Order: sequence, then structure tokens, then C-alpha cells
Amino acid sequence: MRPTENLASQPSEDDLQAAAFLAKSLADENRLRILLAVSSGKKAVSRIVEELGISQPLVSHHLKELKRALLVTVERKGPFVYYQVADQRVLEIIAGLKALAADLLAQRTRF
Repeated sequence: MRPTENLASQPSEDDLQAAAFLAKSLADENRLRILLAVSSGKKAVSRIVEELGISQPLVSHHLKELKRALLVTVERKGPFVYYQVADQRVLEIIAGLKALAADLLAQRTRF
């Protein structure tokens, strides 16, 4: 669904399933951190591990899930595998979620 589409219109079952799958794929702090880490260009797993301080097996697991969700692309060069964000719009989604979370948290603390 494009942002210009009327959100009040009833999405198809396929659209809802695809959106739910995407939301589940983003529903992990480490996956969000990995997406942000690879947003500036291709990075090898070892570089992501070094930058984020997350174990290599955990980074590899999350990259597998992000690849399955088509959120990262993979490029092999010799013994190295490089990952990067597949679609920059995912970064807009992350920024929107961050802003929404901040707004909701601010409302929650007001009495």
C-alpha cells in the first residue's frame, strides 16, 4: 500500500499478511540495530559484530531473518559475505516507529 492510498479502505488478506510478516521481521531491537548498521553500505558480518557488540551467531541469525524478509541484500566476495539494506524505505519506517514510540512514551508519562 502506498502512503497516498486511503488507509480507511479495507486492505486485502494478502496485504495484511505481508504487512504482519514485515512487522514481525522488524520486531526485534537487534534486527533494527543491524539494519541501521548496514544502512550506510555493505558490511561483513565481522564488521557488524564489532560495531554492535553482538555475538556472531546472533548477528548471523538475525541477518538470516532479515534476508528472508527481503530487508537486506547479500553479496559474496571470496570468503566474505556482505549485507546492506535492500530498500531505503525501511529506514523511514524505523524512523517513524522511533518517533511514534517517543510520542507515546511522552503521553504515557503525563498525568
